[in-house]
Amino acid sequence: MDKKKIFKWMTAGLAVIVLCLAGYIVWQRLGLNPDYDFGAGAYFYADDPAIQDLTEKANLKTSVPKWIYYVLFFAWGALMWFLWKWVDKRK
Repeated sequence: MDKKKIFKWMTAGLAVIVLCLAGYIVWQRLGLNPDYDFGAGAYFYADDPAIQDLTEKANLKTSVPKWIYYVLFFAWGALMWFLWKWVDKRK
């Protein structure tokens, strides 16, 4: 058996294991907060009604202008795109 076939079987096996574990987590309702009835959003604290109060109390301020965040976001996207093209070309 060559390397490609071995890696394909390993990938398929890992995918089956991950799907089985995900199904088990959902079936057993692991991580679900029973105090909240938000449907799928009830996991952990994502839809906690008190989170709004916590974020307002934190009052986070930054001295960095917003446009810098946009530039960094698009620069990261461009970098990843060029990296992906480079990786794909080497294939």
